[in-house]
Amino acid sequence: MRKSGYQHHLKHLKLKGLQPKTIEAYSRAIRRIGAYFNEQITDLTEQQLTDYFSDLLETHSWSAVKLDLYGLKFFYLHVLKKDWVEVNLIKPPKAQRLPDIVSVEEAAQLFLTTRKLSYRVFYFTLYSLGLRLGEGLRLQVGDIDAPRQRVHIRNAKGNKDRFVPLPEATLDVLRRFWQVHRNSVLLFPNRQGGLKTSHRATTPLDRGGVQTTLRQVVAECGIKKRSHPTTFDIMPHPGLCRMPGMAGAFLSMAFMLSV
Repeated sequence: MRKSGYQHHLKHLKLKGLQPKTIEAYSRAIRRIGAYFNEQITDLTEQQLTDYFSDLLETHSWSAVKLDLYGLKFFYLHVLKKDWVEVNLIKPPKAQRLPDIVSVEEAAQLFLTTRKLSYRVFYFTLYSLGLRLGEGLRLQVGDIDAPRQRVHIRNAKGNKDRFVPLPEATLDVLRRFWQVHRNSVLLFPNRQGGLKTSHRATTPLDRGGVQTTLRQVVAECGIKKRSHPTTFDIMPHPGLCRMPGMAGAFLSMAFMLSV
């Protein structure tokens, strides 16, 4: 498939209003499938698809297999305007596992070990509100509804909005943090350029920097969990801020280190 074909595919993905991560995954899928079939992917047979996904499973997870399958299905239905023949993949039985939960004590240790204020407040906010990484990065000043003690979470999973309770301690931390960066739009402006330019930042904290720092902090704390320590998706604990002494302890130490 020519470069123009990939660009046409990308336009369709955006016009469908898919989330950026889904667009990235489906685009990656078509590039990978195109490379496998020497860019000849407009008339793939069921046997070719079975061979491809069997080979893919040798080096990738079932999650990657499903994303490539859904990405190719989108390509055939919406870009090529062709009928889609379902590929009969044999899936392994689903394992029922409980998520790894970080305790309040472990969370407090994580916050204390995080040296940069912006990351420290960000992790505390995700943990106390029970947010996913992307949800926290997208937070804006206008999403904080202090009178009603709630936060408006926009474009959450499934492109749905929702409200979550806003603990008083989290509100106090966010207010004090805003006094540091004074960005009129972003709750967590990016760190490029440092504190002096954070009020002019137009993009939030870098996702990769947030994840890398958390991995480093988790390793430094010696916390061992089965799940990858890249976000707080698996360990929200809104009750953190209601524990006696916890809110005050965080407020007293939250602003000890530099942004």
